[in-house]
Amino acid sequence: MKSDLLKEPSILEKPFKAMSGWGMLLGMLGVIALSVLMFILGVGNESPWLIVPAIVIFLSAFLVLCGLVAIQPNSARVLLLFGDYQGTLKESGFYWVNPFFSKKKISLRIRNFETGSIHTPEKKDAAGTVVSQKSRTAGRPSKVNDRDGNPIDISAIVVWKVVDTAEALFEVDDYEDFVRVQSEAALRVLATRHPYDSEDHEVSLRGSTTEVSEQLEHDIQERLHSAGVQVIEARISHLAYSQEIAAAMLQRQQASAVVAARTKIVDGAVGMVKMALDQLSGEKIVELDDKSRAQMVSNLLVVLCSDRHAQPVINAGEG
Repeated sequence: MKSDLLKEPSILEKPFKAMSGWGMLLGMLGVIALSVLMFILGVGNESPWLIVPAIVIFLSAFLVLCGLVAIQPNSARVLLLFGDYQGTLKESGFYWVNPFFSKKKISLRIRNFETGSIHTPEKKDAAGTVVSQKSRTAGRPSKVNDRDGNPIDISAIVVWKVVDTAEALFEVDDYEDFVRVQSEAALRVLATRHPYDSEDHEVSLRGSTTEVSEQLEHDIQERLHSAGVQVIEARISHLAYSQEIAAAMLQRQQASAVVAARTKIVDGAVGMVKMALDQLSGEKIVELDDKSRAQMVSNLLVVLCSDRHAQPVINAGEG
């Protein structure tokens, strides 16, 4: 069954063709000037037949001017007429639309955030005055278990932008909060699919940064399919073992590193001993019986595998 997050959106964006606002602005300014002149003449002549039309024309001109709208680059206006979606203005410029349209502003700029951050919207009082500016705290790593059950702290940076204004406004309640919550959820699911580290050349969170980032970007985009949002980039910004096991995991990594180093030293030492014995035997420098050969192998391995310099003992002969 297809997930609800992946369902096809019911409302798609459609462009709206608006007329230039400059001609309407100049025309309405002329109408306002004419209505003021009519009002003055009506008051001077005490003629209500001029005063009343002047007031009606003046108010109508101001109503028409309410349809003027300026669109900045990488910005858009979603137009609604009594709840009915009419279209979206995306091209920057100065336009005039039906003054009864409600115009919802939406940004098309590229945005980014770090998972775990807390976003606080701006607050206004009853008069519409902003009493608290919007703010966002620094991202806090999420604590989650990796595939092997180890608790880890992980966070990611997500870069995104709105590409379909109709979906962003009408398919989800708050598209910005939707992006944050779904990105956090996708990151947690991704962390449970892979181990923190791996020695078998499989995909791991620490060793396969590129592959993990690509998977995270794909997972987030799937969840935001119906929200009109495009994920440009998603990458892990913080990854570490949780504090309660960090010391133990550090000891394990150090032990693994020591074992790997010792293994390489032993492999090299065995090769060097074999080469020395073959060369001694091939050039007939000295004939060694099995007991002497075993003693020489033991001495050479001790010298080659020791982490300290060898201390030679010189045989001065029997007294």
